[in-house]
This record gives sequence, structure tokens and C-alpha cells, in this order.
Amino acid sequence: MLAHATTHLKCEISSFHHRPTAHLFIDRTLTSSRVPAFIGTSHLNRPSYRFRTMSSQVVEQMQSNVVVKEHSEDLPLTSSYESAMEALSSLIISKKRGDGSSVGGKYEKLERMTMYLKILDLEKDIGGLRIIHVAGTKGKGSTCTFCEAILRQCGFRTGLFTSPHLIDVRERFRINGLEISEDKFLQYFWNCWYQLEEKITEDLPMPPFFQFLILLAFKVFICEQVDVVIVEVGLGGKRDSTNVIKEPIVCGITSLGMDHMEALGNTLGQIAFHKAGILKPHVPAFVAPQLSEAMDVIQEVARGLMVPLEVVAPLDCKKMDGKLSLAGDHQFINAGLAVSLSKCWLQRTGNWEKLFGRQDILEDKLPEAFCRGLSTAYLSGRAEIVYDTSSKSFSSSKVSECSSGDLVFYLDGAHSPESMEVCGRWFSTAIKANEKTSSCSRVKDREQVWSNGHVQHGTEEMVESTTISKQILLFNCMEVRDPQVLLPRLVSTCASSGSHFSKALFVPGMSTHNKVTSAASAMPADSFSRDLAWQFDLQRLWEKLIHGKEVDDVIDKESKMDAAAILPHEFLYEDASNCSPVGNHFTCSAVIPSLPLAINWLRDCVKANPAVRIQVLVTGSLHLVGDVLKLLRK
Repeated sequence: MLAHATTHLKCEISSFHHRPTAHLFIDRTLTSSRVPAFIGTSHLNRPSYRFRTMSSQVVEQMQSNVVVKEHSEDLPLTSSYESAMEALSSLIISKKRGDGSSVGGKYEKLERMTMYLKILDLEKDIGGLRIIHVAGTKGKGSTCTFCEAILRQCGFRTGLFTSPHLIDVRERFRINGLEISEDKFLQYFWNCWYQLEEKITEDLPMPPFFQFLILLAFKVFICEQVDVVIVEVGLGGKRDSTNVIKEPIVCGITSLGMDHMEALGNTLGQIAFHKAGILKPHVPAFVAPQLSEAMDVIQEVARGLMVPLEVVAPLDCKKMDGKLSLAGDHQFINAGLAVSLSKCWLQRTGNWEKLFGRQDILEDKLPEAFCRGLSTAYLSGRAEIVYDTSSKSFSSSKVSECSSGDLVFYLDGAHSPESMEVCGRWFSTAIKANEKTSSCSRVKDREQVWSNGHVQHGTEEMVESTTISKQILLFNCMEVRDPQVLLPRLVSTCASSGSHFSKALFVPGMSTHNKVTSAASAMPADSFSRDLAWQFDLQRLWEKLIHGKEVDDVIDKESKMDAAAILPHEFLYEDASNCSPVGNHFTCSAVIPSLPLAINWLRDCVKANPAVRIQVLVTGSLHLVGDVLKLLRK
């Protein structure tokens, strides 16, 4: 007989997902009445009702499309979903990414979180969630994703909260491995929104963006009656909004590095102190191998809280059948941590022996369910390879002739010095693995162009031909990052593996920091008036890095813009030995004023030359990766 736990929940949502009782490991009982999820339009008409930056048109749209459930069925769901996105955008208080703007009011962040939980009537129910809480600099999302997949394969109903999202905010909320549906998202979103709005005061304003999302996550996971919740810390740990979790089942800390120093401190020890802030008294914790400066701090915090702390070695690939679904050698560190976290969760919830007897996974082969989880976990934008098929000529669902070259995108949201090094190693390994790939692939199934490190869903027929391979860097990073550290680390790592970039393209991001969009949102029009000063700074740094000296920048601003807007195909093949501007552009790099222009230029290049294979590394920012994915999926 499997272990049971009964939790009494209060969910003001009119419908729930009911799971088959034959597969239950943890039973939960609803005791309160289920009241409608939506609230009448009178709430919108009260003087106290405010959207900070929302237009009257959107409020009217919400009244007709969102608030009254019966009416919403008459209008497109995407319309009401966009209204929710605009409401969510109004909670973004920082002026730009990385800006630590103050919320206002008289309460500290975690004090506010506790008050918000009381308003939503979630304070007691959150204690019933069986949580795995994970902090770290690198690999948080991957570790959480591995944990979710492992425990789902063990038969549990899972809830996963990660950040940031790449294309759609619903990516942050996964139930049983799938992002929450639009209709359920809307139900939970507006239910939380109205309850919070009703109670806001000058001292307790509406929660800012991330706080609202973690509150929403708790609401979703409680009402969806999940058996296990895996929560990725947003920033740091000690003062992070997720640290309102008081009694997790187990905690994990992934690899640490120098990132978010403006908030966490300028030394590895200071950063480690913040990350170790998620540890709770007597609650077991597992940590990935760290430099001594970080490990000493973590162990000191653990001793003070009497936390059983274990350092986890990278996963031995001999222990599992198959291979990890997430590419890169660094994933064995994350997988090893996820295996230990998952085993501890199973043991502490009374399910390990009931599932696997007395098998010790530290000495023997991993259980089959663990292997399935590790080989099927999926996380977009991390070591992901996308084969662009838009430039191919198709006939009867097959390529009729070798009409264009290959365009392959290698996407990784690395944005710290350590993750840049990992990204460089992965990219170098991946392009070498593709050296035997023909420049003209006959793609039978479009599904196969999406993968984390390897082609999935089908096979490819190849036509051998001589190809010219060009490695291109497509780069942008937030201004709070230090490109003088990031770019050299990437270049040196790739060079040590024998990989060299033919060209580098610097582009501004497409997404806007203060506006939340969805997969269905319209693409912004190409803008030639956008300030590209940051991108030109990145270009100057790149040219100095490649040539070992300051570049002789004699191009005036107007000529720079003209060259950026109209980049000739010949640029791809130009000799990069000259670091001085030639023909109004540098020979090693280019600034392109918009991401759609950059993607179209790359596509035009492969269309113009059937013998070329362009391998594009997209990195420096998860936001850039998300923008590229959104364009490629359109």
C-alpha cells in the first residue's frame, strides 16, 4: 500500500482536472465549496479598481471578454489572453532589465508575500505542497526539469515552476510536463488578480511581476492537486520571493558563479550566502560541486541550521540506459543533482521502497523510471538545435532539389562567464558532430527540426555534396552584464576546441522589458530608429578581441546605420584579416538594426548558395533566444 497524505484545499475555481484514482500516490480531499472563478463586472466599475498603465479599451475588452465567463466563449480566447498579458505588464515596475526598482509600501518583500498568501487564502494550503526548492547560478532550470520528468515517470502528478519564459508566460507553469492551457491560466490569473486588487492599499500595493507569478503558481498547483511541486528560485535565494516556502521536502543548490552581482555581491562567497538562504532547519539539502569559496559558506549555513548536506557528484553515464535529453557535458552535473533530489523526495514522502524496494541508486543502475525521465526531459532554449526549413523547396512534403544551403541555429541562453564557457564547449562539440551531415537534407517531418541537442521524431535522407561551413555568432546581452568578460570567454573556449566564428552579428532584442507578450502576439515592425549604441559597443569590443588591437572606427553614424540595414551577401565570405572598416562595414562583424532583418539576411545567404552551411550560435541572453525561437516558429 502506498503512502497517503490528506490536504484540505480551498480553490475558488469552478472546474478541476480529475486524475484516475488507480495511479494515485497521494490523495487530497476538497472540503470547501467550489465557487465560480470569475467575478462580476461590478468590480471593474468601482473607483478603487486600477490598472497602472492600461488603456480604457483594454478595460472594456476585459469587461466583455474576460470577467464574465459565459460571454468569453463568444470571442477569441487569444483576445482575452492578450488582455491578461497587458494586465500582467502593468506589474512590471523596473524601468529596464536588471533594474532593482523599489515596489513601495512599508513592508519587506517576504513580509508582503506572506500577506498576499493570506489574501489569497493559500497560507495553510502551501504547507501541504510537497516541494523541491532549487537555487543556483547555472543549471537551475535543467535540474528542476530533470526532477519533474523523473517523478512524473515514477507516476506522480507534477507541478513545475521555472523562469524566465522564452515565448509565452505559460511556459513557467507546467502540469505533468505540459504548460498550463490558456483557459486554465485565465481562470487562475483573474481569480488571483481580483482578490489581490480588492485588498491593495498604499502600504500594500499590487505585487510586482515575479511575485504575482509565484503566487499564481502556488494557486495553480494547489488547485490542480499536484503530488509534487518543483520550484526554481528567481534571483538569489535568501530574499527571493519563492523563499516564502517554509517546509520544503528537500532543497538543492546547483553550480554557482559570478552573476547578478549588483544584487548578490561581488564575491563568490557573498553569492553563495544568498543561495544558501533557501536552506531550512533540519531539511535535507544537496549541492553540486563548488569552488571552496562557495562551498565553505554553504556548509557553514547548513551547520547553523543543522541541515543534512550532501555534495553530489556528476551522474555516471554508465548508471543509465540511453542518454540525457539535454545536451552538454555540464548536464551530468545537473542530472546527478536531480537524481539525488528525486530519491530524497521519494524517501521522505514514504514512496521509495514501495516503488523500488531497497535498491540503492548510488551503487546500482538507475531505476527505469529515472532513466526515462532523464532521457525525455525537455527545456527550450538551453543547448537547443533548430534546423531552419523556411528556405527549402518542398514538393510532396519532400525537398525536390538541393535548391539552397543549410541554416542551423544553436541556441543557448548563457549569460554568465561560466555558462559562456559551457556554451562554447557544447557548440564546438555539436558542430563537429554535424560535420558529416549533408548540406542538403531531405526533411520528411517538420517536427524533427526542434530538439535539445539532437534531431528527434523521424529520420533524414541525405544527399552528399561539398559544403562550405560558416560559423556565425548572433549575440546580444543585457547592459548589466559585462561583455568584456563574456565574449572573450566564449571565443577562447571555442578556439581551444578548434572552432572559430567567421562573423559576428549584433542585434537588439525584439521583446520589450515592460511588456509581456504571448506566442500569438503580433511581431513588432522593423525599427530603424532604435538606439543601437550598445550593439556598436559590442561590435567594437568584438573587433578588438579578434584582431588584438583597438579598431580604427572611421564610419560615421549615418553610414553605420546604412551598412547595418543593407548588408551584402558577400559579407559572409569576406576576408576577415583586415580590422579596418571596408565598404562602410567591418569584415569580422556587423550590427543589424532588428532581429527579423538578421534572420532574413541569413536565410537569403543560404538561398543564394546551395553549397553553404551556416551554423548560427545564438547566445548572451535568454530573451534573445526566445525572440529567435518566436521568429522561427512563425
